[in-house]
Amino acid sequence: MDIDKVPQWILALEQEDAAFLKNFVIKSGSLKEIAKLYDVSYPTVRLRLDKLIQKIEVSDQQEEEPFQTFIKGLAVDSRINLETARLIIDKYKKEKERD
Repeated sequence: MDIDKVPQWILALEQEDAAFLKNFVIKSGSLKEIAKLYDVSYPTVRLRLDKLIQKIEVSDQQEEEPFQTFIKGLAVDSRINLETARLIIDKYKKEKERD
């Protein structure tokens, strides 16, 4: 596959997320098997998968401006909380409307 045809959401994955996704596919999507592989609990694997899904969804939203996607990504990665992300995005939108 040519690099220019690789979906943006795949390119946006961190190496650790790509490895998790690869293991998920190899284990046929079995969260129990993934939990054994990583030696963690099932709920931990479920949470990791949910965060990966959110990252993919955020990355896949190309109609959004890169700044908004960046802020949402920070929230998905738990670097900032969701309320802070909403406040930043709302402030950004208001400032853009003024310009």
